[in-house]
Amino acid sequence: MIKHIVAWRFKDEALGATRAENLTRARMALEALRESVPSVKHLEVGLDAGVDHDSWDIVLYSEFDDLEGLHAYQVHPEHVKVAQVIGEMRESRAAVDYEV
Repeated sequence: MIKHIVAWRFKDEALGATRAENLTRARMALEALRESVPSVKHLEVGLDAGVDHDSWDIVLYSEFDDLEGLHAYQVHPEHVKVAQVIGEMRESRAAVDYEV
């Protein structure tokens, strides 16, 4: 199994919307990938609770059977669309993929 975790910090404003509006938009778009990308076995999206002043704004946790499944997700047209939009909203990104 491959676990794929991504965290983003968003800009204060992007695409004519506030950070909060964009976080909601990103969360909905990411959660939709659960249904549109067949290789996704599990997918969660969480918004930061605001406890730590130096935390990330939003995180994606997802699982795939294998590296081929992760690759299929990464090149899937729906994922590519979401990644492009989030790319315009984000200030920074961190990711890790690991096998268990």
